[in-house]
Amino acid sequence: MRTITGRAKLAGVMGWPVAHSRSPRLHGFWLAQHDIDGAYLPLPVRPENLATALKALPALGFAGVNLTVPHKEAALSLVQRMSEEARRIGAVNTIVVGADGLLEGSNTDGYGFLAHLKAAAPLWRAKNGAAVVLGAGGAARAIAVALLDAGVGEVRLVNRTLARAAALATEFGKRVKAIGWAERSTALKDAGLLVNSTTLGMSGQPALEIDLKHLPAAAIVYDIVYVPLETRLLAAARRRGHVAVDGLGMLLHQAVPGFAVWFGITPEVTPELREFVLAAL
Repeated sequence: MRTITGRAKLAGVMGWPVAHSRSPRLHGFWLAQHDIDGAYLPLPVRPENLATALKALPALGFAGVNLTVPHKEAALSLVQRMSEEARRIGAVNTIVVGADGLLEGSNTDGYGFLAHLKAAAPLWRAKNGAAVVLGAGGAARAIAVALLDAGVGEVRLVNRTLARAAALATEFGKRVKAIGWAERSTALKDAGLLVNSTTLGMSGQPALEIDLKHLPAAAIVYDIVYVPLETRLLAAARRRGHVAVDGLGMLLHQAVPGFAVWFGITPEVTPELREFVLAAL
C-alpha cells in the first residue's frame, strides 16, 4: 500500500464546488503508478476566498494547483507570472509555486485538446481545412488559440450569441471568422475539423442540433463533452464514417504538464488510465 511521508510533494485542485472533479482520481493514478511520495487533494474554495487560498500555497508547501470552475478567470489577476497562452486564452487552469515563492499561472487546456486530437486522429493536419468551433466560451478560446498556433488557416467560431464570437474574432485576428448559430450547418463546408466546445449534448443539457451533410467525408469530429462519452454528435459522425473523438482525452492530456512540474515525472496517457477515470464517470 502506498503511503506518504513528511516530505511528500503536495498539489491539488481548487474549485467551488470541487467534489465533481475527476482530477484527484486522475493524478492519484499517476502517483500510485510511479510510487511517488506525494498527494493531490480536492480543495473546495469559495470564490471570495480564492485570493487568500492562493497566497497560502507557498506557506503550506504546495508545489501548485489546478483551477476549475469558477476560478479560472479570477486567477489571472492573482498570479505574479503568467504564460502567453494563459494571457491569450484569458484563463488560468494550472499554477506552479516557483522557487522564489511566486505563483506562475498557465493554461494547459489548449495543449490537452491538441495532444489528444493528434493521438486520436493521427492523420489530422492543420492544412487539411478550416476548423469549425461551436461555442465562444473559455474552452473555445483555448481551442482556438491551440489551432491557430498549430497553423490552421481559418477558425470559424459559431456561437448562439454572434456578438460574443465576433468579439473573439476581433481579438484573435483575421484568421478567425464569427458565424451565427443559424448558419452552423453550412459553416461545415470545406472544413477539416468540427469541434463542439459547448455543453450542448451533455447529460442534463439540451441536445446539439446540427446537420453534418455539408461536412467533408475526411473531416474529424471532436466533442469536448465526455458525459456521456458517446454524444449524439459523435454517434452521427461515426455513422457518416468520420473519425470521432470524445472529450475525455482532453481532460487526461491537459493534466500532464502540471503533474510533470509538481511531481518531477512526465506521465503518460494510457488506455489503463482512461479506463480508470472512466470507471468513476
